[in-house]
Amino acid sequence: MRLFCFSLVLSSLFYSTIFAQLDSEIFLEGASITGIAQSGGYLWVSTYGQGIYRYSMGDKKWINYSTKSGNLDNDLFYTVETNKDYVWAGSAEGLFIFNKARKKWSKRKFAQGGQFGNWIRSLKYDSTENILWIGRFRNITHLDVSHRRYVDINMMQGKDQKSNNIKSIALDGDSLVWFGTESGVHRYEKKKLLKDRSAWEYITNNKHGFNEEGQSVSVSSMLFEGGRIWFGTDEFTSASEPDFNVGGIYIFDRQLDWERISQIDGLADNGIYALEKTGNFIWAGVYSFEKKENFEQGKGCF
Repeated sequence: MRLFCFSLVLSSLFYSTIFAQLDSEIFLEGASITGIAQSGGYLWVSTYGQGIYRYSMGDKKWINYSTKSGNLDNDLFYTVETNKDYVWAGSAEGLFIFNKARKKWSKRKFAQGGQFGNWIRSLKYDSTENILWIGRFRNITHLDVSHRRYVDINMMQGKDQKSNNIKSIALDGDSLVWFGTESGVHRYEKKKLLKDRSAWEYITNNKHGFNEEGQSVSVSSMLFEGGRIWFGTDEFTSASEPDFNVGGIYIFDRQLDWERISQIDGLADNGIYALEKTGNFIWAGVYSFEKKENFEQGKGCF
């Protein structure tokens, strides 16, 4: 994956120099970092290949949980989330849970979803309701942390299995939750019951969304800025299917208008891994999809 980091100016405020000097230090060099979460003076880092790391910001020490360390029976993780009591890590084998008081890991597997139902690619903790949202390759799971109650939700739209393949989750204020999938995005109104179908809306490129571009749209990241929503999308094209997933960033005004930012507009390429906002800037992690070799090639994020 060729990975870049770009900032997009949101206002007329310009700077001749953003950073006069950037001090940096490399940690976990060579590790494939898939997620970072912070709680109570600790940083938790998920990796694909080296398990889970905990960094103490107080004494600046690292602890590794992995098969090599002998304290965790998995090394391949896709995401991590935490609160004051627990750490949750998503793997292809289910949800790994670290109880901070007991200092022990446990694993929760899911019966629904078939072979891929235990592949967890996204986690998002809602501190206002003490709820953990779990994005699985099949289904969304709602975990009531206080009561340890799991509720599985099949969000497949008609025969479109990709609409139930969850890639990303984002909290929108205190009233909405968005779920990015491999063919669009679900919006859930938190004040309504999970089983209430009126609480859910699905937006896809087949029904006026995302400028109706591409055969499908895979939503990798979401960001909320003023009255607009920024959607980062995956690029996946080939010589035989040049318009399968066209990628790029889509900006939605929450009503009817969609705007797309792509390589034509100055992005290094059209694959988007992540979006973040700092001050007047939107930052985008961008990758290049190599069509001939059918793989993503990267150099890192700078």
